[in-house]
Amino acid sequence: MIESVLNTIKKNKMFNSNDKVIVAVSGGPDSICLLHILYILRKKLNITLVAAHVNHCLRGIEADEDELYVKRFCKNLEIEFKSLKIDIDSIAKKRNISCESAGREERYKFFKRLKIELGAQKIAIAHNANDQAETILMRIIRGAGLNGLIGIRPIRDDIFVRPLIHNTRTEIEKYCSDNNLQPRVDKTNFETVYSRNKIRLELIPYIQKNFNKDIIEVLNRFSETIKVDNDYLEYISREKFKKYCDIKPEKVIIFKEAFLEKKAILTRIVRFSLKSIAKSLIDFEKVHILGIIDIQKHSTGKELMLPHNILAVNDYGNIIIRKNTMKTNKFCSEQYKLKIGCNYIPNINSRIYLKLTDMGGYVSYNQNRFIQYFDYDKIQGDIVLRNRKKGDRIIPLGMTGKKKLKDLFIDLKVPKDTRDNVQLICFGDKIGWVVGYRISELFKVDKNSKTILTIGFESGEL
Repeated sequence: MIESVLNTIKKNKMFNSNDKVIVAVSGGPDSICLLHILYILRKKLNITLVAAHVNHCLRGIEADEDELYVKRFCKNLEIEFKSLKIDIDSIAKKRNISCESAGREERYKFFKRLKIELGAQKIAIAHNANDQAETILMRIIRGAGLNGLIGIRPIRDDIFVRPLIHNTRTEIEKYCSDNNLQPRVDKTNFETVYSRNKIRLELIPYIQKNFNKDIIEVLNRFSETIKVDNDYLEYISREKFKKYCDIKPEKVIIFKEAFLEKKAILTRIVRFSLKSIAKSLIDFEKVHILGIIDIQKHSTGKELMLPHNILAVNDYGNIIIRKNTMKTNKFCSEQYKLKIGCNYIPNINSRIYLKLTDMGGYVSYNQNRFIQYFDYDKIQGDIVLRNRKKGDRIIPLGMTGKKKLKDLFIDLKVPKDTRDNVQLICFGDKIGWVVGYRISELFKVDKNSKTILTIGFESGEL
């Protein structure tokens, strides 16, 4: 396996001689394998290693033990160790995002900060061939274009490198076993509430058993094939982007002539424009790209609100893409009836998972505020997602009397300008969950519960 990783490094020119490399190490099999292999190759590659670990404080003593394990592992190999302990749950609450999104943001902020402080050149991440296959399957299911089907790139921005991207999880686990590395195991990886875990634990094994045992390798080859064609289209589209757009720091104007181009080129011009303003394409999906193309066909003045407070405006056939500087009422009066299974809500770019289990299969980690459990037998009427309405009340868990939602938000110090965006899960005409904050006493799981309803809330890109 060491030779395989070395070939990946050389093929993609991941390191230069004398590079200082920050290795992201969680303590799991993938990152421990990566760190150990880079340690063995350090002299041959002439690189210096620094291990970086983030303790998210989501799994209590287990998270602290992960940190201690990585620290000892690095000490034994005489590798410099840097760590960050941060309350991700609190950060997620403040930003009203999932713990997964908050964790990813904080990890990358930490890695980038270390890169500057240490004068490092590269940041090594332990994504592997299984991660690649899962990502591609997930994006196929969501209807991604060619760029999305490339999946995880071996090297990004000439900073982030993934030396294990062509190695399977089976190879990695065998390497850890053969070298007696004894990596840590995160139990939440075995929860099937979120889509990536369902793909990893259910879909891929089903395909391997019933269709193609080599599906991991097939999907990785598929990614490489797609990359060749997509790189050419990206090159042509970049030239057209420069030709048809007035590009400024605060806005991009896509001139009407661009909309005469073939769709494959036009959609990429729009993507380049969005990235120029938002600095990232996270949370932007195909529906947003097509929405911008659609408003160009309408009369002047037609607008489209997009993720990250980006506004697209039809200006006599030209499309202006800019940050929305006007204060708007974000309150959404729509409501959505939810079903058991996966529910995608396009207006908030979120997926809501509903799952039924009996009491015997009920396990609550009580650590993710975007996963909650309810007594299904206490629910009457439809399960509905909506925003708050005037006069809304809830009986918070542990209380006997009703409380105005407005007062609850004040008590919880929820910023006034974000309250209209907080989602509510309602059972019939009663609020069951103020998502991310409180559940209702009326639907709590107790010793008499028989059927448990698990609801998981997932927003943004995985």
